[in-house]
Amino acid sequence: MSTARLSGLTVFLPSHNEEGNIERVVRGFCSTLPGAADNYEIIVVDDGSIDRTGELADRFAAEDPHVRVVHHERNRGYGGAVISGIRAARQPYVLLCDGDGQFDPADVGLLAARIGDCDCVIGRRGRRADPLMRRVNGEAWTIMMRLLFGLKVSDIDCGFKLFRREILDGIELHAKGAMISTELMARLAGRGARICEVEVKHLPRLAGEQSGNSLKVIARAFRELFVLYRDLKSARRV
Repeated sequence: MSTARLSGLTVFLPSHNEEGNIERVVRGFCSTLPGAADNYEIIVVDDGSIDRTGELADRFAAEDPHVRVVHHERNRGYGGAVISGIRAARQPYVLLCDGDGQFDPADVGLLAARIGDCDCVIGRRGRRADPLMRRVNGEAWTIMMRLLFGLKVSDIDCGFKLFRREILDGIELHAKGAMISTELMARLAGRGARICEVEVKHLPRLAGEQSGNSLKVIARAFRELFVLYRDLKSARRV
């Protein structure tokens, strides 16, 4: 598959307490993006971190004009960080990449090669480098989302997604937790967005802790699931 050079790309990195990962992730994109886009920016969304994530991000921004930082004074959750990243993006293409260092910046070329035919290209983790229970839960969640919302996506929560900027314009998103991935894809599908998937590498987490399997995160996801399902069902009736 050939790669495609983009006219302009925003990469935003939702990050909460990622001081052990954020430098590697930002520097990886700083090395990769000059070969992938004519213009680019990297936005670190510091979601109320209580470690040095925000401090390190500010240092990168002072060193490199391509780097910007959005600070949340308090933790808004993964969904809140994604919403802030989308709103802050300035370039015609927008890449969501989790700030935990589990995706290879070089794989942006795989997604860019397909964006000419699609409005949104979603990464699919071929060999997911997560504990067994997290993989099982993720697969079950994706199957449920496919059934409830009719989404033809095999890895809905993959945190590596490329969008055309115009398909995101004016989109209203409300989920504050992990449900943001499903809400984003469901609302884009409702707009008639052309969505495709590309297999990407998934790397082991080298530092920090995962929170996706905590009872608090799971409970919030189910609450937001019911709200989204009711909202979309009501919209179809109008």
